[in-house]
Amino acid sequence: MRKKKKIIRATTVPQSLNAFCNGMLRELSEEYEVVAVSSPGEGLDQVAQREGVRTVAVPMERHISLMNDLRSLWRMWRVMRRERPDMVHSMTPKAGLMCMMAGWLARVPRRVHTFTGLVWPTTTGFKRRVLMATDWLTCACATHVIPEGEGVKSDLLNHGITRKPIRVLGYGNVRGIDMTHYSLESIDVPDRPAGAGFTFVFVGRIVRDKGINELVAAFDRLHQEHGDIRLVLVGPREDDLDPVLPSTTQRINRGEGIEAVGSQRDVRPFYAAADALVFPSYREGFPNVVIEAGAMGLPSIVTDINGAREIIIDGQNGVIVPPQDEEALYRAMKDFVEKPELVKALATQARPLIASRFEQGYVRRCLYDFYHEILNV
Repeated sequence: MRKKKKIIRATTVPQSLNAFCNGMLRELSEEYEVVAVSSPGEGLDQVAQREGVRTVAVPMERHISLMNDLRSLWRMWRVMRRERPDMVHSMTPKAGLMCMMAGWLARVPRRVHTFTGLVWPTTTGFKRRVLMATDWLTCACATHVIPEGEGVKSDLLNHGITRKPIRVLGYGNVRGIDMTHYSLESIDVPDRPAGAGFTFVFVGRIVRDKGINELVAAFDRLHQEHGDIRLVLVGPREDDLDPVLPSTTQRINRGEGIEAVGSQRDVRPFYAAADALVFPSYREGFPNVVIEAGAMGLPSIVTDINGAREIIIDGQNGVIVPPQDEEALYRAMKDFVEKPELVKALATQARPLIASRFEQGYVRRCLYDFYHEILNV
């Protein structure tokens, strides 16, 4: 019987393994011996039980910590030497750096890293240089680089992070979406509050980089003209990490047309109760919330950033506006409220476009074909 080739899949924290590889590791284990590596935690045990694969815990800090990072590198190298995988495939920045360096030192023959987003394009000064250097080192140690989307690919090439041939799989997204789960038929659609008009929904962290300052300001202007409209904010506040303006916080807390519901285990009812997604982020890798909203039949207003511009085709399933532009965001939201025929036309295309490009089975087949290609050369 032919011995299975061994694959290590790695992320910095177990939550990322759960998010990106749910069900995937079990499928891969039908053809390969799969080992999942991440920082220790209850989530890693959940991965082992759900996916039926062996797991290895390697403590890793998400932020730069020189001594801890050296310890992580040493531990990761020992894992590579012990396991002797045919391929290591990492995602998320710190796991990528540790795995690609350790894999290179241990002479793992195929070292793959997926960039799901880049932080340095929106940073400046010394921090930007450090972040660019770590991404350069990750690419230098990798044999194959997968960018999540054409925008990430362009940034890596145009800023000299790598000169290696890099390849976008499928239409770019690395997770894919379960079109059965994200559908109006999968849930009981909640009733709207009495007197509620056009409803926008935002899903994500309530922080500056997600465009919350511009969103709340634009909505406030529009609410003065249309008093029945609503904005529902779904996601956690992280004022200690990336605070919004005090005026934004005050406006949210007043609750006049804005409802902040915090983190939710299931966001589908909030999509179902809305008329459109508004997602004015400054930067993303490939925003899954825009894919989820589209699968639920919602048109979207997004900013002209990596990922978002690859999900939304301007004028077909949504509208694209410049980032950090309150006026452009206000005008787009105003059009949605005052032009129901526009929203209806965009909504008609929303779900079919998502299904044709980002259905989970298709996305995973693209990855499995890539594995088969590089592991059988």
